[in-house]
Amino acid sequence: MRPKNNTLSGPQLDIMKVVWRLGEATVRDVYEDLRSRRSIAYTTVMTTMKTMAIRGHLKKRTEGRAFVYAATTPETRMLKGIVGDFINRVFNGSTEPLLAHLVKERRLSEKDLEKIRKMIREEEKQ
Repeated sequence: MRPKNNTLSGPQLDIMKVVWRLGEATVRDVYEDLRSRRSIAYTTVMTTMKTMAIRGHLKKRTEGRAFVYAATTPETRMLKGIVGDFINRVFNGSTEPLLAHLVKERRLSEKDLEKIRKMIREEEKQ
């Protein structure tokens, strides 16, 4: 089953980041990783991952007595969808206000600005 959309809650995105980084993960793997950074219940991770599998964000296979989960969508494609959804909802599909906000409010470092300039030059060549 494919996800209906790319929208993930904060906790779901935290789980996806662990699964993407590890490639495959059991509930225990994800729980231990998240628990090292904040307080979370094992059952919360288990329930969330089960729901994510039902919604098509994760696929699972059985290995011994445990389920091993993997992402159904590569990280870059999922993040592209999430960012696209955000731009559409918040900025009516226009990236200019987002970029202006990042430049003005986030006070990008000269190093960040140079990276952006380089990306623009590379994109213009294509």
